[in-house]
Amino acid sequence: MTPSAASALVEKTPLETYVPPAKPSLIGLSRAQLCDRLGEIGVAPPQRKMRAQQLWHWLYVRGARDFSEMTNVSKEMRATLAEHLTVDRPEVVAEQISADGTRKWLLRLPSGGDGQKAHEVECVYIPETDRGTLCVSSQVGCTLNCSFCHTGTQRLVRNLTAGEIVGQVMVARDRLGDWIDRETPNGNRLITNIVMMGMGEPLYNFDAVRDALLIVSDNEGIGISRRRITLSTSGVVPNIKRTGDEIGVMLAISLHAVRDELRDELVPLNRKYPLKELLQACRDYPGASNARRITFEYVMLKGVNDSLDDARRLVQLLKGIPAKINLIPFNPWPGSKYECSDWDQIEKFSEYIFNAGYSSPVRTPRGRDILAACGQLKSETEKLSVRERNALRAMAMTD
Repeated sequence: MTPSAASALVEKTPLETYVPPAKPSLIGLSRAQLCDRLGEIGVAPPQRKMRAQQLWHWLYVRGARDFSEMTNVSKEMRATLAEHLTVDRPEVVAEQISADGTRKWLLRLPSGGDGQKAHEVECVYIPETDRGTLCVSSQVGCTLNCSFCHTGTQRLVRNLTAGEIVGQVMVARDRLGDWIDRETPNGNRLITNIVMMGMGEPLYNFDAVRDALLIVSDNEGIGISRRRITLSTSGVVPNIKRTGDEIGVMLAISLHAVRDELRDELVPLNRKYPLKELLQACRDYPGASNARRITFEYVMLKGVNDSLDDARRLVQLLKGIPAKINLIPFNPWPGSKYECSDWDQIEKFSEYIFNAGYSSPVRTPRGRDILAACGQLKSETEKLSVRERNALRAMAMTD
């Protein structure tokens, strides 16, 4: 195989670039960018900072969906804002609710205008007794070709913007009624945790992911603690240190194999950044400690990576890294050549790791019945008939 052919198996090239709509949305802009945008529509310099702070509050604390809701902004200013800008977020095309309460939303992104195709992504909300986790996408499609992942079978269309990433969080809060006015006995939020584990490889869209997560974690806005945000990467080594330095969130590594030859097959990116380089980047991750452990995700594939010898090698590989190992029962999808490990084998594997001193929880599969589980996003929803999509959309609009 030629070097160029090998590279094609590792990474896909985006098919399109983002084309902004004629009236851009303010979602995803930093405070400084809000000031700049206000300047572009004629707001005088002395007012910009104050107006930007007002907008920030209405967007990220109140969840305003229209300028008309911004009651402490003058009518004239609201009219000027509405003439040039929007507060649009992605549109809910379909909502599916699993028997276990997991919700999956198919979201249509605002198009760039006439003739520009509107793209779609999925995000998933997983409710638990002590938390609510939102799984967010970073790309339309995926850069990588991981052989066990259904999402990886899709083309890479383009990277998402910071606004499209933040917009997923805002849509989820809209759908769940999770803004400041939500009335509950204890006042707790429904969305407490964010995981960048949806469609795409976040570290191949670093700048937009960074900008979005800084907005999501801002304590004067959406306010989700960085310790409750986890970014998962298949191992884009050059951007791992940047993640710690520039974003400061929790890190998860899609590991899945303990030998380079097997990981080359399961996670082809390993051919570019092999295990030795990846694990050194983890040892050097800024802020990693026993209180801020790195999560190593390990999908359990029957007869492939689930032997006790694999467990022993895994313990050896992670020596010296503050780590926990998240064991993921393989979520089947049509056409996959893999099977999930037997439950007895998963328990033996977990027990060995636990006895070696590492936390080794087995992730409970959630949302399998609506293909919302790990590695299943988007593909099946794309295949829904027009009639099925319209029915799901009508349900989403009436809930």
